[in-house]
Amino acid sequence: MVEIGVSVAAKVSEYLVDPVVRPLGYLFNYRTNIEDLSEKVEKLRYARGRQQHSVDEAKRNGREIFDDVSKWLIRADGFIQDASKFLEDEKAARKSCFNGLCPNLKSRYQLSRAARKKAGVADKIHGDGHFETVSYRTALQEIRSAPSEALESRMLVLNQVMEALRGENINKIGVWGLGGVGKSTLVKQVAEQAAQEKLFDKVVTASLGMKFEEESEEGRADQLHQRMNEEKTIPVILDDLWAELDLDKIGIPSPADHRYKGCKLLLTSRSRDVLSNQMGTQKEFLLQHLQEDEAWVLFKNRAGDDTIENPELQQIAIEVAKLLAGLPLALVTVATTLKNKSLPIWRDALQQLKRPTPTNIGGMDAKVYSSLKLSYDYLEGDEVKPFFLLCAIITDNINIADLLYYGMGLRLFKGTNTLEEAKDRTYTLVDNLKASNLLLETGYNTIMRMHDVVRNVAVIIASKEHHVFALRRTTLRKEDWPIMDELKKITWVSLDELDCHELPEGLVCPKLELFGCYPNQHSSVKVPDSFFEGMKQLKVLDFTHMHLPSLPSSLRCLENLRTLCLDDCVSGDFAVIAELKKLEILTLRYSAFKELPREIAQLINLKLLDLWGCSQLKVIPPHLISSLARIETLRMGNSFTQWEMEGKSNACLSELKNLTLLTSLDIQIPDAKLLPEDRVFDNLVRFKIFIGDVWLWKESYKTDKILKLSKFDTSLHVVDGMSKLLKRSEDLHLRELCGGTDVVSKLDGEGFPKLKHLKVESSPNVEYIIKSMDLTPSCHAFPVMETLSLNQLINLQEVISHGQFPTGSFGCLRKVKVKDCDGLTFLFSLFVGRSLSKLEEIRVSRCKNMVEIVSRGCEEIKEDGIINVPLLFPELRHLTLQELPKLSNILCLFEEEKPVLSNQLEIIRDSQLQLSLGSNLRFLKLEKCMSLVKLFPFRLLQNLEELIVENCDNLEQLFDLEGLNVDDGHVGLLPKLRNLDLFGLPKLRHICN
Repeated sequence: MVEIGVSVAAKVSEYLVDPVVRPLGYLFNYRTNIEDLSEKVEKLRYARGRQQHSVDEAKRNGREIFDDVSKWLIRADGFIQDASKFLEDEKAARKSCFNGLCPNLKSRYQLSRAARKKAGVADKIHGDGHFETVSYRTALQEIRSAPSEALESRMLVLNQVMEALRGENINKIGVWGLGGVGKSTLVKQVAEQAAQEKLFDKVVTASLGMKFEEESEEGRADQLHQRMNEEKTIPVILDDLWAELDLDKIGIPSPADHRYKGCKLLLTSRSRDVLSNQMGTQKEFLLQHLQEDEAWVLFKNRAGDDTIENPELQQIAIEVAKLLAGLPLALVTVATTLKNKSLPIWRDALQQLKRPTPTNIGGMDAKVYSSLKLSYDYLEGDEVKPFFLLCAIITDNINIADLLYYGMGLRLFKGTNTLEEAKDRTYTLVDNLKASNLLLETGYNTIMRMHDVVRNVAVIIASKEHHVFALRRTTLRKEDWPIMDELKKITWVSLDELDCHELPEGLVCPKLELFGCYPNQHSSVKVPDSFFEGMKQLKVLDFTHMHLPSLPSSLRCLENLRTLCLDDCVSGDFAVIAELKKLEILTLRYSAFKELPREIAQLINLKLLDLWGCSQLKVIPPHLISSLARIETLRMGNSFTQWEMEGKSNACLSELKNLTLLTSLDIQIPDAKLLPEDRVFDNLVRFKIFIGDVWLWKESYKTDKILKLSKFDTSLHVVDGMSKLLKRSEDLHLRELCGGTDVVSKLDGEGFPKLKHLKVESSPNVEYIIKSMDLTPSCHAFPVMETLSLNQLINLQEVISHGQFPTGSFGCLRKVKVKDCDGLTFLFSLFVGRSLSKLEEIRVSRCKNMVEIVSRGCEEIKEDGIINVPLLFPELRHLTLQELPKLSNILCLFEEEKPVLSNQLEIIRDSQLQLSLGSNLRFLKLEKCMSLVKLFPFRLLQNLEELIVENCDNLEQLFDLEGLNVDDGHVGLLPKLRNLDLFGLPKLRHICN
C-alpha cells in the first residue's frame, strides 16, 4: 500500500511539479545549455572533418563513397550550419538588450529549450557517424587496349564467358593469360554486356592488385555482405588475382551458399593454377595472343592510316607488329608511340624490338616488356622520362600535387622559376604520358593511375638504369635492404604499404635524393634518431602517415632538402625543422598540432606551406606568416580560422600584404570585418577564399578561383579590395547577403565576365539576381556561366529581370537549380529563355507560387507585327519539377490577348504560331505538381529514357497524341523509354488521348 502511495505521489509530482520546474530549469541553465550546444557543435565539426578526410583519401584512391556516408555528411553539414546560425543569433540577441543587463526571460526560455533540443540532435548525428569504412572499390579504368573492332578471337572468348554466366550450375568462372593480353578489358566488356542484357541486378568489380585502404577485413565483409543481401542476382568480378584469396574475409560468400544463389564469381589471373586449383573455378578460359591479322588491324588503327599507308613505312610497320606477338597492350603502346614518326625512328624501333629482353619477369611476356621499354625510350624531352619513373614508384593513386612537390624538390622542371610555372609543366608532362598510353585517368582531374604491367616495367627500368629501390605491399626485413655497395649507388627509395615497424640504422646512401615511406594509415614506424646521417644529398623526404612523436634530430643533416612532406605525421617536437634553410616545400596536411611551430618562420626559402585539414590549429604566432617573404602558395583550407586584428595574440590578415610573391591562397575568414583595407588579393592566380564560419571544405573543386561569402555586406567590396577578386572569380557562393536587392549591381556591374558557377542562398533581401539596367553599357551578363543554383531566396521576384541583354549573355548556361524560392511565379521570360541554347538541365522544387517555367507577355509575341516563337532549350536533357502546387503550364503564351495553354505547347497552328522545346529530353520527373492536368505532347519526348510522375493529384492524362497520324494502326510512342514510374495519380484516366 505504501509502495502504491509512493508511486501515485511520484506520478502526481511528475504531472504537477515538472511542468513548472522544467521552464525554470531552462532559464536557470540557459548559459549551460548554450555552452553545451556550442561544445557539441564543435565536436561534431571535428568528427565531420575526420570523416571528410577519410572520404577525400578514398576519392584520391579512386574509390566510391557509400551512400549512407554521403548522406551523413550532408546531414552533418546542414545541422552545423543551422546550429552555427542559431548560436550567432543567440549571441546577437544577448547583446541587443543593454549588453545583457535586462534579459528577455521569454526569449531566454525559448533559446535555452531550443539549445537543449539541438544538443540532443548533435549527439544523435555524432553517434550515427561511426562507419566501419566509408568507401568501396569500383571498376577501374584500364589501358585503352580494346580495339574498336569486334576482333574474332576476343568475341569468341567473350561469348564463352557470357554463356557460362548464363548457366544455372556454373558460379565460378576464370579468365587467365599473360599480363598485357587484355584480361581486364575483356571482363570489363563482360560487365557492360551483362548490364545491357540485364542478366543481373548489379555488377560489382574490384581489382585485387589495388589496396583495400585502412578497412578491416570484418568491415569489408559486412559491407559486401550487405550489398549481396540487397541484390537478388549479382556477379562479382575479381580482377588480377596473384594467389589464393579467402573470399569470406573480404565479404564474398561462397557461391555454394544457398542464401546467395544469385552470386557468381568471375576471376582473372595470370596463372591457371591460381584459378582452378586454389580458387576452385568450374570453367577457365585462356585469353591468348591476337592472331596475326587481328594484331595488324589493331596496330594499324592505333598508328593511323596516314602513317601506315606510307609505302616506305608499311613493310617496317608490319615487321614491328609481328614482333609484338599479338599482345594488345604492346600493340597499342608501340603504335601510339610511333604514330606520325619519321622513317629513321621506325627503323630504330624495329632494331630495338629485335634485341634480347629480360626473361624472368613474373607473368609478363618479354615482348610486353620490350614494347613498353621502347615507348619509354621514345619519350621525348629530358624531363618526361624521370617524371614517368616518378609516377611509377609513388602510391597507386598518383596525386598530381605530389608530383609537383617531388618534381620541384628534384629539380625536374627545367627553366621554371615559380610554382605556377612548375604546376603548368606538371600538367603538360601528365598529358604527354596519357597521350603515350602510359598513364590512365581515374575520373578525378587531380588523380592519375598506371596499369600494373606498365608500373612493373617502369620499376624494372628505374631499378636497372637509375638505382631506384622500390618495394610495395610486402614485409620489409633488415636483410631485404640492398648491401652496402648497392646502397651507395641508390638515388630513390620508395616503401609503399609495407609491413615495417622500424627503419634500420646506419644506412649510408651518399647519392640518395628521394626517400618516401608510406605505411598503412593507422600503422607506426620507428625511425632511429641517427637515420639521416648518411643521406646528406637528400632533396625530397615524404613521411606521410608515419605518426612520429617527434622528428629525428639527424634531420638537421639534410642541408639540401627542398621538399618535406609530413602529412598526418608529427605531433611533438618540431624544433629541428629550423635547420632546413633550403627547404622550399613543406606540407603538414591533417597534422594534429594546435599551434603552428614558430620554427617555420626561419625557413627563409619556403615557397609552399600546406596546412590543409589541420582542423585543430588554433594559434599562429603573430608575424610568422609575414616572415615567409618568398612564399608563393599558402593552403589553409579546413584549417586555421582564428584570425584577429593587428596587435593581438594571433595572426592577422594584414600580414598577407608582405607576401608579394603569393599567387595561390586557400583560406577561411570568419568575418568580413577582419578583411584589411589593403588590396592583399590582387596578385592571386588561384584562390579559395571562404568568408564566414558556415563553409565546409572538400579537396577537389571544379575551378581554381573560388569565392564564398556569408553575411557579406555588398557595399563593402569596393573598400576592402574585393572588387578585383569578384571580377576574377569562377565559382561564387553567396549566403545571407545584405545591402542590396539584386546581386550583380552591388557586386559587379560588369556582369561577372569570368564566373562559371553561381550559388545564392538564404538571402531574404535578394529580389533579383540581375537586372539589365544595372549593367555597365555593352557588358554581357554572365557570358561564361555554366551552373546557377538558387536556394531559400524567399523574396526573389525574378531570376533575370525583363529587359534587353546584349547578345551572348547567359549563352553558356547548362544547369539551373532552384529551390524554396516562394516569390517566383516563373523561372525565365521568353526573351531570356531563347538565349539559353546550351541549357541541359532544369531542377525546380518547393516554389509554392510558381505557375510556369517560361513566361512571356504579349509584347514579346510580335516583333514588327510578325508572330515569332523560336526553338527553346534545344539541348535540354533533364527536367525535374517537384512540389510546385500552382504549376499549371510549362509556358504561357498569348496571341491577340487569347491565352494558349501549354497543353498545346509543341505546335500551335493558329496564325502559324510555332513553338518547340526541342526533343532531346532524356529524363523527366514531376512530383507533387497539384495543378497539372496534362503533360507534354509526345513528340517532345521521343528521346525520353526515364519518366517519373508521382503525387500529381489532378493529372488526367500523360501524353497528347493530337495531330499524330495513326492510320496505319501503329504508334511509335516513346521508343527509347526504359523506365516508367507512375504513383499517386488518383485522377489519371488515360496514358494518352
